[in-house]
Amino acid sequence: MVFASLLFLFLFLPINLYLYYSSKNPKWRNAVLIFFSLMFYGWGEPIWISLLILSSCFDWANSLFIQKHRGTKWAKIGLIVTLVFNLGLLATFKYDVFLVNQVNAVLGTSFTAPGYALPIGISFYTFHTISYVVDVYRGDIKAQKNFPNFLMYVSLYSSLVAGPIIRYAHVEKEIYGRKENLADFSAGISRFCIGLFKKVVIANVAAELVKKYMGESAHPLSMTDLSALSSLEAWVGLTMFAIQIYFDFSGYSDMAIGLGRMFGFHFRENFEYPYIAKSISEFWRRWHISLGSIFRDYVYIPLGGNKKHVYFNLLVVWFLTGMWHGPSWNFIFWGLYFFVFIALEKAFLQKLLDKMPAFVSHIYALAVIIPGWVIFYFTDTNLLIAYVKKLFSFGPGANGNMDVYNTLSTHLFWLILAIVLCMPVYHKVKAWVDKNSPVLRYMMDYPLALMCSCCLSVWHSWWARVIILLFISGFNRFKYLSYE
Repeated sequence: MVFASLLFLFLFLPINLYLYYSSKNPKWRNAVLIFFSLMFYGWGEPIWISLLILSSCFDWANSLFIQKHRGTKWAKIGLIVTLVFNLGLLATFKYDVFLVNQVNAVLGTSFTAPGYALPIGISFYTFHTISYVVDVYRGDIKAQKNFPNFLMYVSLYSSLVAGPIIRYAHVEKEIYGRKENLADFSAGISRFCIGLFKKVVIANVAAELVKKYMGESAHPLSMTDLSALSSLEAWVGLTMFAIQIYFDFSGYSDMAIGLGRMFGFHFRENFEYPYIAKSISEFWRRWHISLGSIFRDYVYIPLGGNKKHVYFNLLVVWFLTGMWHGPSWNFIFWGLYFFVFIALEKAFLQKLLDKMPAFVSHIYALAVIIPGWVIFYFTDTNLLIAYVKKLFSFGPGANGNMDVYNTLSTHLFWLILAIVLCMPVYHKVKAWVDKNSPVLRYMMDYPLALMCSCCLSVWHSWWARVIILLFISGFNRFKYLSYE
């Protein structure tokens, strides 16, 4: 099940909210969230609920063991066991085929991988539990003694299948002491609607253009189709993918944050307008913030951070970042691609960028970021190389560029909207409203009041378009889930 589906919007979520708020008892509300989270997760393949519960039980029990023996060798053993168990799950279910293929290629063997189906969200909830156990080991948090409370943290459906990665320390008090109120609920609805708009109106439209010029991830363009493309068409396709993956993933994060807010949770931001960055380091401080903080706090700093072996530490982090995104060499190449630029910035390039006009630094960042997405997109190395050659061939293609000109003119206003939404326009407008108009500020902060006071015909017209797009687009699987 996904957020951008009619089933979720008109059945699952309303029933969940009704039952959740039918009682003020915190234990009842937590139980409702656990039940609906497990149902959400198991909607497609119920068997994987057992793996989620097994992982939760193991790490919950191990955290209690580590806390009991903190400061002794047994605590360290408990930590190692947790890492082996969780990374073993990832290796078994996500990387088994990839690892066996590499062994066969190097040793000339013919081992056969089990080829298990990939449980959706396993990369996210294993990072939830690993970060939790490590924090218990460090003494940063106390182990959660109540298993249902821990299970709710791990399984919370708003962030379970595609993030953001929620650190236990960030929501510890809200697990058992949430203070739900109308302001949070209303802000949650607003944030959810923003995410839904990003997904349906921007990302889904961009996906159709990506399909036209790059194919689909599971069914990319053939070499014959690629040879007929012009260089401009290749660039347009790649730019559309940059738009698609940003609005798809940030839209999901908005919906997850909004859902959490409806239930009294205050999740941290996961995106902060990354395409306005003026360096690659800044881009990664703004993109998938929760993942970046995990690798920073649990890999980079423990290895030595900026104090020793800086470039080796960066290499490890970006190799693992690439691997985390998927069991394919293109993701590793993608991670190492960004490692090169971040290392250069740390060595000398950042000082030069700081002296340049902002627009020059911004152009540099986009000139690195957008071509990098082609590495992320194609898992077939031969097709990846062919597409890169097409990008820089600057040739007209077999059919010229008339088709792409027509496509761009048809989508001109949509493209302008997408570009504007990549910038923090909303926040600047809201800051002005907060300062100059209390009435408008109330209406922006409380969309429930706005819904009642706005012209119903305009409101219904806007939502009617979104609902129609949901019907037309059918199964709205999020792009990032395809790499899980």
